[in-house]
Amino acid sequence: MEWFKTEFMISDDEKLIDIKVVTQLLSNTYWASNRTEQTIEKSIKNSLSFGLYESGKQIGFARVVTDKAVFSWIMDVVIDDSYRGKGLGQWLMNCIFEHLEIKDTAFALATTDAQNFYKKLGFQDNQCMTRPIAIGRKSK
Repeated sequence: MEWFKTEFMISDDEKLIDIKVVTQLLSNTYWASNRTEQTIEKSIKNSLSFGLYESGKQIGFARVVTDKAVFSWIMDVVIDDSYRGKGLGQWLMNCIFEHLEIKDTAFALATTDAQNFYKKLGFQDNQCMTRPIAIGRKSK
């Protein structure tokens, strides 16, 4: 699917995603700064991924881990710093909510710094338990 707004486009076409740009964008976040390009590429291939573009140049990214029936977990929402404050993040999220494959699922996400942004989109505080990656791994 593709959405357009003036010179901007959002697409779920994985072939359009610039892995180097996504790696750079995520390297500046608190949650994904240590991810390798290979890990990011694998996560994109195993998710429903969205690119945000200005005249073909990638300026944003988000992905959704989903069963496409009941539940969708939104991850890695990031907009290039120079494009923030223009409503593009809200537009990206609304396009995700409209996506035909997941529009009827419940959505969830985790954030430590953007609660006000997501509350404006209808998200509510909730209790969530997580199991860190390191637990359960065997030592080498």
